[in-house]
Amino acid sequence: MNRSVLSFPLEYDSAAVRSTPIAHLLEVVRYRDLLRLLVVRSIKTRYKRSVLGVAWTLLNPLVNMLVMSIAFSALFRSAIPSYPVYILVGLVAWNFFGQTTAYAAGTLRWGGGLLKRIYIPPMIFAVACVGNGLINLALSLLPLLLIVLALGHPVYATWFYLPFSVILVAGFCLGVSLLVSTWSVFFSDFLDMYQLFLQAWFFLTPIIYPREIVPERFAWILAVNPMSSFVDLFRMPVYFGRIPDVATVAVAAAWSVTALLLGSWVFARRAHELAYTI
Repeated sequence: MNRSVLSFPLEYDSAAVRSTPIAHLLEVVRYRDLLRLLVVRSIKTRYKRSVLGVAWTLLNPLVNMLVMSIAFSALFRSAIPSYPVYILVGLVAWNFFGQTTAYAAGTLRWGGGLLKRIYIPPMIFAVACVGNGLINLALSLLPLLLIVLALGHPVYATWFYLPFSVILVAGFCLGVSLLVSTWSVFFSDFLDMYQLFLQAWFFLTPIIYPREIVPERFAWILAVNPMSSFVDLFRMPVYFGRIPDVATVAVAAAWSVTALLLGSWVFARRAHELAYTI
């Protein structure tokens, strides 16, 4: 017998294992029942012992719209008819992105205890956050419709385009959620930094102001801001009654696919380290 073979036993190195983004997505599909339970649990936990319950989802954009309408109506009311509707449409799109990704940044840390005990696809936590965000987005469309009717703003047939807009922004949200949830595991103060970044990002997105007032020398900021395109995807069919033009859809789709590919790639590269780092 060859003694040299016995002298060097084989060792399993988890760091040498590299799974692909497709493999992680297929695992999420395989654990779809768990995904549904995580989404339901997230919603129940959020509104547990809450006096108003799900009504908070309806009140949040309404209160923000009211405050911003009062604060900025003197500046933009004459230039933007039905200014509260204009703001609320932008807030609906922004809140879906901002709240979903901020929640995802901390959720993977919460699930770290489970990852150390049993096998769960790590990507499932980010997907569950997006699923939770989609439910909140659907609920927030109700106050949007009520405000549109109350202010006498037309309800256009182009509202039926919204599901396509939601698909594109959901893909972008998932990609960013995978990025921020990965980085929050390896950098303990990342969540605080990201929330500050979101605040600045909000004011760099044309939500409370029209993009036409931005000086030409700063127009590049809107061009490199993906949320500008996604806000337009919501605002054009709801506020203006138009199907978004091909250029806007193409830019939004490019951002969505890029974020999804980049987020999945980064997450897949570091997924094998998560259970040991959290």
